[in-house]
Amino acid sequence: MSRIDKSVAQNIADKIFWLSENVEFTLHVPLKGQFKGKYKLRIGNWRVVYSLEHSQQSITIYAVRHRSEVYKN
Repeated sequence: MSRIDKSVAQNIADKIFWLSENVEFTLHVPLKGQFKGKYKLRIGNWRVVYSLEHSQQSITIYAVRHRSEVYKN
């Protein structure tokens, strides 16, 4: 996230915090292919790829990328 514009990075961080506070009320969008078992969070043109561990009450972030880059191998 240090390579992303500061205002964009702040928006992403705010949305991730929001997700952590609202995880049980959020519709999690599942991914396919190489990201099977993970979910995406959309923030404008940016995507956060994450997984949930309900038993540990944790969210693991795997990638924060521009939408044009995130789904490429």
